[in-house]
Amino acid sequence: MERRLAAVLFADVVGYSRLMEASEAATFAALRTRQSEILEPLVAAHNGRVVKLMGDGILLEFPSAVSAVECALGLQGAMATANNNVAPEKQVLYRMGINIGDVIAQGDDIYGEGVNIAARLEHEADPGGIVISEMVFGQVHGKGNFQFEDLGERSLKNITRPLRIYSVSGGRSSGTSRNENQPKKVGLSIAVLPFANISGDPEQEYFSDGITDDIITDLSRISALKVLSRSTAYSFKGRKIKVNRIAQELQVAYVLEGSVRKSGGRVRLSAQLIDAMKDTHVWAERYDRNFSDVFALQDELSSAIVAALKVRLLPEEREAIVTRSTHDTEAYRLYLMGRRYFEIRGARNYEIALRACKKAIGLDPNYARAWALSALCLCYLNFCGRTSDSGFEAAKRALELDPTSAEAHAAMGRILAERGKFEEALVSHRESLRLDSHSFDVHQNFGTTCSECGMNVEAIEHLELASGLLDTDYTALNLMALALKSLGRHEESTTATYRALERIEKAVAARPDNANSLAHGALALARLGERERAGEWIERALIIDPDDATDQYNLACALAQIGEIDKSIDLLEACVPRMPQEFALWIPKDLDLAPVRDHPRYVVLSEACQAKLQQGAMGHAV
Repeated sequence: MERRLAAVLFADVVGYSRLMEASEAATFAALRTRQSEILEPLVAAHNGRVVKLMGDGILLEFPSAVSAVECALGLQGAMATANNNVAPEKQVLYRMGINIGDVIAQGDDIYGEGVNIAARLEHEADPGGIVISEMVFGQVHGKGNFQFEDLGERSLKNITRPLRIYSVSGGRSSGTSRNENQPKKVGLSIAVLPFANISGDPEQEYFSDGITDDIITDLSRISALKVLSRSTAYSFKGRKIKVNRIAQELQVAYVLEGSVRKSGGRVRLSAQLIDAMKDTHVWAERYDRNFSDVFALQDELSSAIVAALKVRLLPEEREAIVTRSTHDTEAYRLYLMGRRYFEIRGARNYEIALRACKKAIGLDPNYARAWALSALCLCYLNFCGRTSDSGFEAAKRALELDPTSAEAHAAMGRILAERGKFEEALVSHRESLRLDSHSFDVHQNFGTTCSECGMNVEAIEHLELASGLLDTDYTALNLMALALKSLGRHEESTTATYRALERIEKAVAARPDNANSLAHGALALARLGERERAGEWIERALIIDPDDATDQYNLACALAQIGEIDKSIDLLEACVPRMPQEFALWIPKDLDLAPVRDHPRYVVLSEACQAKLQQGAMGHAV
């Protein structure tokens, strides 16, 4: 039995029983002709595989989500052409569902949740249509001439949790055509594009991004309005594309774009709401306010958009929009600054982020978001060996102030996991996922805990989603590569490592003094067999920051991978004693350290860690 990650396409003939009842021979002949002349050549052209034909159903497997979607669009277009001059009641139409997930291969067949979800998605498609899972959307968005419609979250039969799904089109999917420059208007739907930072200071970008995020959050609270997710909107950041083209690709009725200039104690914000169907401005406004009025400005902006769209707000929705985690604008600015440094990664940046949060909390002790971010910073710094504070009390305080904070639950989950309380940690992670399924923090931390628990299939799912939610992050992909390797899926692991390295190289170019990105890069290079370059990056990382325990551990793994066994153990002996004692549970699972396992010094270190862990467990029991 083999497990692997695969893009799965499930297709079903619409009205198969009716067609067979009308003419069994004619229907069978039509299907066989479609399969031999259309299906099999197109699947082969997209490097796919016909797993099996099941009368009215087809199961296909592809090496990538892009190949699966491109093939599905080609199939639907070719099927529509084949239906020309065929009476409507005799036309052969397919519904298609595509998912990417873990499958179990047995002989030529495949099974598992990855297949089950694809089969359930097919039921959500219109005749001649294609529906994809959120994971597929994250993989293919922006990589082809595709058009998407967000269908929201759906409860699928025998699938435990609701899934966000999308329909996808790209050409003639039902035998009809329309003006491709004319976007399809999908009810009250809106994309909020990242507001441009025109402050003249690139370091102020954290503020313009924060304003954008809060506008998305405010509008998302309105039940009558469908708002595209942050990850989708941010995929257009920095890209010079006409608004109507963006609306066409995202399949939204309206687009909001704007700019922010923060200078001293003033904030200047310009915004315009565009009707994508008519390519005209519905509303535009320019604000020039004191920074102390920034929350009132955000409320006014949201209210103006609601009025322009003629949306009726429910009382609880209006209350949710004006309710803020803080009303102190300087605390808010400090939180946004801290958030930006936190996302850059590395102990030094976590310390900066923590200082910003502490200043924010000093201004507003009841600022739940600042407490939650503090908890995450402390959790990571504790792991780096920079503090004895695990962040537990900060996470506890954040949850007391706001029990609905997904970020606080995610932090608590990681803190509990680092204490070895995995069952409690998973409860916190599941709650964080329930509260916000589109949060990078939620999926990153959930995926990390799953990896530590040996739940590699679940880890891969969360880490893949995390990588799509923050396209500058490389940590999720590097950890996902290890989870894939643990499952014996070596080719996919190598692909994930290459993806991580691509992001790492950009991060190193932007900030050459960040030891964290260099350490992750050295590990990626070592895994890929680039011994000389890995060695250079190891040396640079240790010169920049020789005391970060997490970086030292990753560098030890890199050294092990390139055969520098003694140097690897030198770093392990330096860093492991400074990390949480429960980390001893992870080290035996880490395949990157396989080359040093039999070395006498490693055996001594491992035995010492296990003894310390057992003593700690006895102490807790007493």
